[in-house]
This record gives sequence, C-alpha cells and structure tokens, in this order.
Amino acid sequence: NQAIKVTLMLAAPMLIGALVIGILVSLFQAVTQINEQTLSFIPKIFVIVMALIVFSPWMMETMTTFTRDLIINIPKYVAGN
Repeated sequence: NQAIKVTLMLAAPMLIGALVIGILVSLFQAVTQINEQTLSFIPKIFVIVMALIVFSPWMMETMTTFTRDLIINIPKYVAGN
C-alpha cells in the first residue's frame, strides 16, 4: 500500500506538468488550426525534464525515507506483526 502511494507521489509532478502542457498545446493548436502531431512532444519533454530537476531533491528524500523505513521494518514483516 505504501509503495503504491510513494510511486504515485513521485510520478505526480511529471504527470501533472505533462498534462497541463498537453492541454495548453492542444488549445493552441485548436485556436491556430495547426494540426502538427509532433508540436506537443518538445514542450512536454521540456516540462518533464524541468520537473525532474526541480523536484529531484524531494524525490530522493522520499525514496530514501521509504527505503530506510522498509529496511528497518524487515523483522516486523518477517514476524508477521
């Protein structure tokens, strides 16, 4: 349960950024009637890379905390409590 929650938290910044940019590019394409399929890829890639750069300290801290708690609790998981 915790692993799924951590995975969603780590993926959320990139997914939300790509979603917002995708909607904005789609609106731009609808307004200007430009139907180029490759137009949306470059802004999405840029936003995902920027999100990785901005959120990487938080992501590493979250992964480190989860992994540390997982390793510390191995005896608890083995004992079945």
